Amino acid sequence: MTPLELFFDLVFVYAITQVTQLMAADPTVRGVVRGMLVLGILWWCWCCYSWLGNRVHADDDGARIVLFAAMAVMLVASVTIPEAFVDLPGGLPGPLVFAACYLVVRVLHLVSYWRFAAGDASLRHQLAITMAPMLTGTVVLAGASFTSGLTQTLLWGLALTVDYVGVLLTGVSGWRVHSAVHFAERYGLILIIALGESIVAVGVGVADLPVSWPIIYGIVCGLVIAGALWWAYFDVVAPTAEKILHNASGARRAALARDSYTYLHLPMIAGVVLLALGLKKVMNYLGGAEGHTPDEHLHGVGPYALFGGVILYVLGHLGFRLRNMGSVNKVRVVLAVALAALTPVALLVPAWVALGILTLTCVIWIAAEVRLYGPARREIRASIHASPALTP
Repeated sequence: MTPLELFFDLVFVYAITQVTQLMAADPTVRGVVRGMLVLGILWWCWCCYSWLGNRVHADDDGARIVLFAAMAVMLVASVTIPEAFVDLPGGLPGPLVFAACYLVVRVLHLVSYWRFAAGDASLRHQLAITMAPMLTGTVVLAGASFTSGLTQTLLWGLALTVDYVGVLLTGVSGWRVHSAVHFAERYGLILIIALGESIVAVGVGVADLPVSWPIIYGIVCGLVIAGALWWAYFDVVAPTAEKILHNASGARRAALARDSYTYLHLPMIAGVVLLALGLKKVMNYLGGAEGHTPDEHLHGVGPYALFGGVILYVLGHLGFRLRNMGSVNKVRVVLAVALAALTPVALLVPAWVALGILTLTCVIWIAAEVRLYGPARREIRASIHASPALTP
């Protein structure tokens, strides 16, 4: 990981914040769906540059220029997120500007990749066939800019489907993952950035309110939940997956990187963003914003985002482990089912109780895994720490 790559990733801190704000401004099913679609676009753009950065060292002068240009475009796209679906009066057409940014950042990536792939005919062929779904998806997204309502949302979904499925169908024969350590580290960092957004959401939800015991309670609960999600990924899962990726080679390594990181990390990131939305809403209740009280029942998408975000995160973990190790973590299966069963309960109890239920469930989850998998967990960590430093 280079300082420039870290700098590049920080653009996505603002982008993820904007996605949460977009959903908070329209706390309906439609608002959440649209927020997830925007996140899907942003994630795809970020993933493109994670692969490019694994091919070319970010300190190369040409790579620096490319990354700074992409940062500028992505920052414009991030500012445009509130207008991605509904254009605001005056100025440029927001939906079209967002679509144009998506096109520019993708074309910039492919052209740059083509330049740095000189002498690698297989990679250049892969890039050439990747252009078809990219251009098709962008055309659909641009067309969606001239529509509204359900039609617009469906066209966004179609654009993402074409791009995501198209790249999946084109295979991995030309893709390369030169450093498993670097690749896995990038995705771990972006997950930390997303978890940071969940913590920020706790503070933003009560930024203009006087501190109180319910607010302190909410802050502690939010940090415990975020900490549990961090623990679930970085304790054993992340280093084990990195080791598996390192031990793979050629097309198998590329396929593993594509499936495990590019695709299966998306539900984890989406889950954390939904959790951030839920935490922001529940903090409004705890702080007494907009006439709410801590004893009031949660309503709207708040409780579904709160519990559903963790469920989606856990499902992403299950898929990640299944793809890497070919096994299923039974504790996390039980957890997902339990959280689904507890979601309706969250609608029937005071806001502070609903948050407490989720917090306690997360604590029990981590405690159960530590106790049940203690010996195996210590053995895995010891083997990872004792192994020689992983290198490209």
